[in-house]
Amino acid sequence: MTDQQQADLRHDEVEAGTTTGLASPSVDVTEARQNSLWSDAWGELKRNPLFWIGAVLGLLFLLMAIFPQLFARGADPRSCSLSNSNQKPSAEHWFGFDQQGCDYLANVVYGARNSLVIGVLAVLVILVMGVVVGAVSGFFGGLTDSLLSRITDIFYALPLVLGALVVLRSGVLGRGVVAVAIALAAFGWMTAMRLVRSQVIAVKSSDYVASARAMGASSGRILVRHILPNAVAPVLVYTTITIGVLIAAEATLTFLGVGLQRPAISWGLQIESGQSLLRSAPHLVLFPSIILTLTVMAFIMMGDALRDALDPRQRA
Repeated sequence: MTDQQQADLRHDEVEAGTTTGLASPSVDVTEARQNSLWSDAWGELKRNPLFWIGAVLGLLFLLMAIFPQLFARGADPRSCSLSNSNQKPSAEHWFGFDQQGCDYLANVVYGARNSLVIGVLAVLVILVMGVVVGAVSGFFGGLTDSLLSRITDIFYALPLVLGALVVLRSGVLGRGVVAVAIALAAFGWMTAMRLVRSQVIAVKSSDYVASARAMGASSGRILVRHILPNAVAPVLVYTTITIGVLIAAEATLTFLGVGLQRPAISWGLQIESGQSLLRSAPHLVLFPSIILTLTVMAFIMMGDALRDALDPRQRA
């Protein structure tokens, strides 16, 4: 067994309380701080009506994406008849029909899946990239920090939609759901990286980190077990808000003709198709735009409420 493995084993024993019969003070302090942080945050969230509005709307649209048949009133979005083309909303067909004579309520409902999948998938990629790059940059500092920070600055120079537009137009990734999500994530991870980096720099000089290092813990263990749990709160707030931003960005790319393509169903495609018929059939733009706005608003409201709950300085 190497010296490093022995040090890690001794650190595990101290944390479990097997060496002295007591838990490690650094672990107690860390866990107590985390428990207090999240319990206080939940108490604030429960009293925030904006959080509940956003949570209810978010849950509604999530269920719509998972079980679209429950919201489409039994209609098939691909069952169309030109005799119904551009018919206005009615008591039987709440959202009317599109230009091809397809039930528009079913199309809007089924469009939630692709839009939400792209938003969530892109945020997961952003979270992984931001946490890994930011943690390494903030923890090791020096040349590593300078190099990674300059790379981040280069990506910052390209706006999110413009960068994704260039990548998608090049055709390298294709035009599917995964391709759009990756293109958006490639130009959206920098803020998450900055947040993690600043939090890691602030936390790594704490007493409990010094205590863990004195007990022989490896750099990787200190980073994963002691620093990242105390640096993740701002990133969670950012990713919650970013889901809404990315859903709107996907709709923008699709509207510009570089996002999803038919036969895919998405709100961006519906808005793009309905823009030429805005005067004669405004419902073709109105309904997907309203649902898109409510979805984006739901995630932003939850993110704002979470930010206020996790940062006491933001509370009124």
